[in-house]
Amino acid sequence: MERTCIIVKPDGVRRNLIGEVINRLERGGLSVRAIKMINAEIETLRKHYSAHVDKPFYKGLEAYMTEGPIIAMIFEGFDAVQRARGLIGHTDPGQANKGTIRGDLGEDSFEKADSEGRGLRNLVHASGTKEEAETEVKLWFEKEEILE
Repeated sequence: MERTCIIVKPDGVRRNLIGEVINRLERGGLSVRAIKMINAEIETLRKHYSAHVDKPFYKGLEAYMTEGPIIAMIFEGFDAVQRARGLIGHTDPGQANKGTIRGDLGEDSFEKADSEGRGLRNLVHASGTKEEAETEVKLWFEKEEILE
């Protein structure tokens, strides 16, 4: 079984979409193995988004991820990383297919965010690769927090 890290971002928490996100992932064949509500710390975000820290959009991303609590989760299942990404949809909610979490629930787009000079609010983070998932699981969770 494969694991992936899923984070409901501050806009998803604020809009009370936590249950909807979990429900869609569970209906898609994935099982929750860990879940917690936290305020993301800058140091953790810099490690999580290490590939983007030097990019122009990073400050906006960091501001977005610290504007409220997040829900960090671990989901498990067959081909969990790709399955979760398929259920969540394109990074830009404005381009996400209907039937995906971002396509159905997203209210933002790169175009809108850029015109307002802020980070993209896209509801959910999902690990991009198995290697990313392993790193993110260790970053956000202690071993004893994960249901085996």
